[in-house]
Amino acid sequence: MSQAADSRFGWVREISRYQWQVFLIAWLGWSLDSADFGLFALVLRPALTELLGGSPTGADIGRVGGILAMTGLLGWAFGGFVFGVLADYIGRVRTLALSIVIVGVFTGLQGVAQDTTMFGVFRFLTGVGTGAEIVVGIPLVAEAFAETNRAKILGLMMTGGAVGTFLGGFIFAYVGPYGWRYVMFAGILPAFALLIVRLGMEEPEHFQAVRARRMTLKAARAVTEEDRRFMSFVPLQLFGPGVRFNTLVGLLFCLGTLLSIWTSQIWLPTIQTQVLAKSGISGAAATPLVGYGMALWSIGGIAGYASFGFLADAFGRRPAILFYNVGAIASGLFLYQYLQDWDWYPYALPVFGYFVYGVFSGHAVYLPELFPTHIRATAVSFCNGSGRVVTSFGPLVAGLMVGFFGGQFNRAAAVMTCMAVLSILAMAIGRETRDEQLPH
Repeated sequence: MSQAADSRFGWVREISRYQWQVFLIAWLGWSLDSADFGLFALVLRPALTELLGGSPTGADIGRVGGILAMTGLLGWAFGGFVFGVLADYIGRVRTLALSIVIVGVFTGLQGVAQDTTMFGVFRFLTGVGTGAEIVVGIPLVAEAFAETNRAKILGLMMTGGAVGTFLGGFIFAYVGPYGWRYVMFAGILPAFALLIVRLGMEEPEHFQAVRARRMTLKAARAVTEEDRRFMSFVPLQLFGPGVRFNTLVGLLFCLGTLLSIWTSQIWLPTIQTQVLAKSGISGAAATPLVGYGMALWSIGGIAGYASFGFLADAFGRRPAILFYNVGAIASGLFLYQYLQDWDWYPYALPVFGYFVYGVFSGHAVYLPELFPTHIRATAVSFCNGSGRVVTSFGPLVAGLMVGFFGGQFNRAAAVMTCMAVLSILAMAIGRETRDEQLPH
């Protein structure tokens, strides 16, 4: 028995102290940033009820909430673009620290907003920090684990996203009854505590080699054509020979998964409120159940994130991503189209969470394997960021569709969940990378 366990978990002993540190900072960063960003969805209805005068209609909440959600996702896209490029030039570690500070400050400031415009500005800036954290954390961990256990560790690192949502649900369940502003204030301290953890962390060897090569080439009097391409502006290299097709595959992959999840991420608490009302539960009595439901959704997501790397190593990156996308569509349609009351929601939410969250481990595993080190952070940020620019309109479109569907947020969410078909298309045309080394 112990030999079997040895063989199953022996890879854990191969992880060095430095690798554990990198994993911990990326996992904690993604957890806390996701919690802070997710708090927005949890306070959306009570916040807009206050900021819109106390008695807005469902259509008003759908319209304004959709605009605010779009604003946050645009901030996420902008932060990803800018900080992804910065990470390829100044390093992963320093860029990561800056993103953590931004998230902490502007999450808290949302709690002092006096109108929807002010709330939207802070929403955008919170998104900037959150978008930066994940696109920097992915290449940081991929490069630290370049030689062994890359897919497993990246999948485990991505569980932070669902853990963060779980933490957000916990905060909302206990702090929410005191008011939505206190919920936002609660998101400040964890982000700053994370800064202490990252003290003394060094850049991974892959990036150190890139930085050394850049310094050498800057001092050189003559360089080759290959060196000139290496030194060209990083974003332009994404559309160069041998890279542009991978960029297209990565973009389609991100677009499908992001469109599929973000309408649920923004509107699921509101949908649960409507479902609970049908079961005769409303007002303050519904608040802890909504938090409980989001926690269940997140628990499913944690399992989905964690198992992705093992499935990707066993069956391949593309089959694993296909499995998760098909599962997200099937379980999402069951949740939103079939279930009409709360009775079965607690059972369906973790299943949906497993698939719709878990596929994002594919962002961490598959995308870094498509691009070399010197453009990796920019590539991850471009694919995620471009996807988020388009996706930012998803919650708005879904919010506007609410009027068409007679105020039923679940119908709009069902339509948007089916956008995962774009990710399925990406896997149909993309290449398999399971047996390849991480590109230098």
